[in-house]
Amino acid sequence: MSTPAAAPLAAAEILQILRQRWQASYDLQLIVRRGRLYLQVMWGYLEQQSFPMTAEQYGAKLEELAANLNGLGVAGQVRHWLSTTKDKPRLGKAMTLPLELPEGRASEFLL
Repeated sequence: MSTPAAAPLAAAEILQILRQRWQASYDLQLIVRRGRLYLQVMWGYLEQQSFPMTAEQYGAKLEELAANLNGLGVAGQVRHWLSTTKDKPRLGKAMTLPLELPEGRASEFLL
C-alpha cells in the first residue's frame, strides 16, 4: 500500500526508504545555498564504524528532519525523490534535491 503524496513524512518511513533503496541508513541534511533550500543525502551512514552519531542521535536527527520537511510542505517531493531517484550516494558526493517550497514557506524558513 502506498502512502498518499501529501501525507506527512515520519522518520521511520524515511529510514525504511533509505534501507530499501540503498541498504544503509544515510545521513540527511537540509542546507541553504544562494537563497534556496536543498535536501542532501550524504555518503556517511549509520552502519559505518566511523559514523559520528549513535543510533539514538541519528533517530533524533531524522525525527527533527521529518518535522522540518512536513512543516515546509515538501513531504511528497522528498518521498517521491527518495523512492525514484536513479542516483546513489557515493563517497565525497552528496545527492541533492532542490526543494520547491510552497509560497510563503520559503521566506519563513530562510530568514
